[in-house]
Amino acid sequence: MARLTNRLTARTVETIIKPGLHADGGGLYLATKGGGRRWVFIFRWKGKRCEMGLGSVRDVSLAQAREIASSNRRLILTGTNPLTARNAERAALEQDDPGDARLLTFGTFAESYIASVEEGWKNQVHRQQWRNSLRDHANLLHGKLLSEVSTDDVLAVLRPIWMTKPETASRVRGRIEKILAAAKARGLRPRDAANPAQWRGHLDVLLPKRRRLTRGHHPAMPYPDMPAFMQQLALRPARAALALQFLILNASRTAEVLGAQWREIEGDTWTIPGERMKAGAPHTVTLTEAALYVLSLLDRGEPSDFIFSGRTSNDRLSSMSMAMLMRRMNSGHFTVHGFRSTFKDWAADCTDFSDEISEEALAHTVGSAVRRAYRRGAALDRRRKLMDAWSTYLSSAPAITDGKEEEA
Repeated sequence: MARLTNRLTARTVETIIKPGLHADGGGLYLATKGGGRRWVFIFRWKGKRCEMGLGSVRDVSLAQAREIASSNRRLILTGTNPLTARNAERAALEQDDPGDARLLTFGTFAESYIASVEEGWKNQVHRQQWRNSLRDHANLLHGKLLSEVSTDDVLAVLRPIWMTKPETASRVRGRIEKILAAAKARGLRPRDAANPAQWRGHLDVLLPKRRRLTRGHHPAMPYPDMPAFMQQLALRPARAALALQFLILNASRTAEVLGAQWREIEGDTWTIPGERMKAGAPHTVTLTEAALYVLSLLDRGEPSDFIFSGRTSNDRLSSMSMAMLMRRMNSGHFTVHGFRSTFKDWAADCTDFSDEISEEALAHTVGSAVRRAYRRGAALDRRRKLMDAWSTYLSSAPAITDGKEEEA
C-alpha cells in the first residue's frame, strides 16, 4: 500500500528534474519548472481549490515544509483558511515594522493568531476569554519580541497566579504555548528551539505542584430554580435530556450515568460497579418513581447495552452531550457536575436528614470501613426517603411572585 504522506526524500527534492507537481502527501507538493523548485500547499476551501506558496527549496527544507503543511492542516480542521491566517500575520508584521520581522512582538502576533483561528470558535465567550486572559495575565509578554520570549518570561507570567488562580493559570499557559507553537510553525521563532510554555518535561518541573482539588467549585444551579428547569427539561425528547434528568434525580456523576448498563438495574435499585466510581467501591442508588419513569421511556436492550446509548447500543452518549444541552437551554453557565452541589445545598437547607445521609447518597466516603458496613442497611432505607423527597421537590411547581418566577 502506497504511503499517504512523507513520499518524497531529501535526495528526490534535490535531483528531480521532471516539471510539474510532485506530491509528498497531505496537500504538500514540490513544484518544479524551468529548473526552479518551490513548495506549495494545495487544499480545498468551501469547494474551491486553493494553492499556497511556502517558499523555495533553497530557503525551506523538506522537514520545514512538512511542518508548515501540518500546521496548515490543523488550521483547516479548526475552520480557518490558511491563506487568511497568513495574510493576517503579514498585516501584523507590516503594522509592527514593515522592514524587519524580527521586531514583531508577542502581543501583536497573539492578536493576529487569534484573529486567524477564531473563525472556528462558535462560542463568542470563548473568543473573548482568550483575549481577556492574555490581556489581564500575560501583559508582561505583550511588548516582548516574539523571537525572544523565554522560559523565564513565561514563569514571570504564571507564578503570581499559579497557586491562587490555578484554573486561569493553566489556561493562560496553554494559550501561550499555542501562540508560540504557531509562531514557530511560521518561522518566526527558531525551529530547533523548545516551546518555553511547554508543560510536560519542562514547566512541570519548574512550577510548584498544586493540590489535586484546586480547580474550585463547579458552578451549580440554585435549588430554587430546579423545579422550573426540570419542567423545561421534561419537554425535550433528546436522549441527552433523559440522561440529564436521570443524573439530577440520582445526584450522580456524568461518568456514572453515561456508562450505565441495563444489567446494573435491578428492580428499584441501580448498582454502579466500583471501577466506575470515584472512590473505587460499588455504590447502590435507590431509584425513585421519577427515575424509573425515565428508564421506562427507553427501550430496554441487552444486559450489556448502554442505557443512554449513542448511535448504537454499544456506543454511549458523548461526555459533552449534557453540557451542550444545557448551553442550548441557556444554562451553560452552570455545570452538569454542579447539580450534585445543588442537591447537597437543598438537603442541608430544606430537610432534616443528617449530613451523613446526603453524603452517602453522593457516594462520598463517610466514617470508618467498619462503621459503614454496620449501618449500610439502615442507611439505604433513609437514603431512599431522602431521594424520594428530592424527587418530590424537583416535580413541585416553580415559585410564582406577581406573575414572575421568584428570584433566588
